[in-house]
Amino acid sequence: MIKKVARGATEVLAPWVWVVLLPFAVAAATENVWKTLLWGLVVAVTASVIPMAVIVRGARKGRWDGHHVTNREGRLVPLLTAGASLTAGAVIMVLGSAPVSMLALAGSMFASLLVSMAITFGVKWKISLHAGVAWAAVVTLAIVYGPWPLLIALPAALVSWSRVELGDHTLGQVLGGTVMGLVVGGGTFWLLLSSSG
Repeated sequence: MIKKVARGATEVLAPWVWVVLLPFAVAAATENVWKTLLWGLVVAVTASVIPMAVIVRGARKGRWDGHHVTNREGRLVPLLTAGASLTAGAVIMVLGSAPVSMLALAGSMFASLLVSMAITFGVKWKISLHAGVAWAAVVTLAIVYGPWPLLIALPAALVSWSRVELGDHTLGQVLGGTVMGLVVGGGTFWLLLSSSG
């Protein structure tokens, strides 16, 4: 039963899910909601949908060990794809004069991606991207909406626990991902948002 809950949390609260939903949640707090939602769609597609499509296709072809890419060595192509796709999305947003909130969100995702790549391939340590993305979302939503979104810390904690319970990460790797999410993901979003004002 516990393993079922952990597997469910890992799937339902996977990074791609947070990254698809987060731009729309941030956009909903802006003055020009409909315009910002369209830019949120650009972030969602380039930061999540395209990279996840590459990951699933690669997993089906046996290029890595599954759609969560739990083997550290297999993460190179998925992370590079995510970086290239997000960069293309950011260029589109800059050229199209996207709202600051969407540019800050894309920037925070890119910063997190760079740090996770440096840790994964430089330090050769399998940091938890599930934890990193979830905790970055908690901070981002708290910055946008105030303290109430801190309730999202519950699902973030659940998915963090699930990664250890399933044996996909050590407690240290999940804590590393948590710190990366809080400091790099959430911190970069705050920094970019506040520096534009």
